[in-house]
Amino acid sequence: MRRKVVLAAAFMASVLPAQAQDDATNTALIGELMAFHGSKAIVEAMTTHCYETTGLDNAYKEAAANWYLRNISYLDLADRVISRLGGGSEGQQEAAETYGGSQIMSAYNQAPDKNVFCRAFLEQVEGGSLDIDKQLPEILKRAQEISAS
Repeated sequence: MRRKVVLAAAFMASVLPAQAQDDATNTALIGELMAFHGSKAIVEAMTTHCYETTGLDNAYKEAAANWYLRNISYLDLADRVISRLGGGSEGQQEAAETYGGSQIMSAYNQAPDKNVFCRAFLEQVEGGSLDIDKQLPEILKRAQEISAS
């Protein structure tokens, strides 16, 4: 009987730290996956802002719509993997979106020429350099591996 207790204790000691490590890894990955939503917020905030401040140039709306179409599968993947890993904390996605939006607006506010900033941003969105697979390839790969397993 004592041997069974010792073996059970040894088993628990080996499993619990691994589980704790998995939980920490999952929490970190969930946070990284929330960055996908932060990327979406960056594109939405700046294309909307530039659309409004550049005389309602429809190129910004079109660029945002095309970005979304190119990236919706990545956003869905992130949400599925986040759910599979136990879900994010309440307000975590909103925080990621707020952070992304505030970072791009801060960059815009610091730009000496707002029109040049908006045009450069538009080129990046249209060219795909702000797509999730370009911005966060390692996190995307991990999400794809988890989803496939």
